[in-house]
Amino acid sequence: QVLIDVPLSDLAEELAQSETKIQVLQDTLQQVLDRREEERQSRQLLELYLEALKTEDSVLSKVAEPQAAPRKDMDVVDTGTSSRSTPTKTTLSDHILAALRDKPAPELCLDSQDLELVLKEDRAALALALGWDKQKAGAVQEACDQELSKRLQQVQTLHSLRSTSKGKKTLP
Repeated sequence: QVLIDVPLSDLAEELAQSETKIQVLQDTLQQVLDRREEERQSRQLLELYLEALKTEDSVLSKVAEPQAAPRKDMDVVDTGTSSRSTPTKTTLSDHILAALRDKPAPELCLDSQDLELVLKEDRAALALALGWDKQKAGAVQEACDQELSKRLQQVQTLHSLRSTSKGKKTLP
């Protein structure tokens, strides 16, 4: 990433290469980073699939719960936390806060459990912990919510495919 961020002319001068060759190098490095991110997302999807295979029944109940129950739970938990301590207290770990603060698309860098923690966090406490306004913290929470919903939908789809696949195997 550092090599990609270095200005083209500076890197060309340092490596004693033409700017064209350096541009090709930076493009290649960007492609490698993009591929690694895709691989990370694929691994995470595979882990979700394997988890779904191990706990089919519990996964289905977990998929149904995050869309209905946590909204009510979040209000109760957040109200309780805010009334007992200052809003600057956050239950999020340093690595989650660092990802939220430093990454351009933090929802893609966090695993599903971390996304759930971000969603459960009080918006004001999150904003203060990150040094942001509530609107920006809310936008990050919304992006995390959308990513988590997408992942849960993928789990449902994988489960459905597995069920369909099982059904076809038993027919002959």
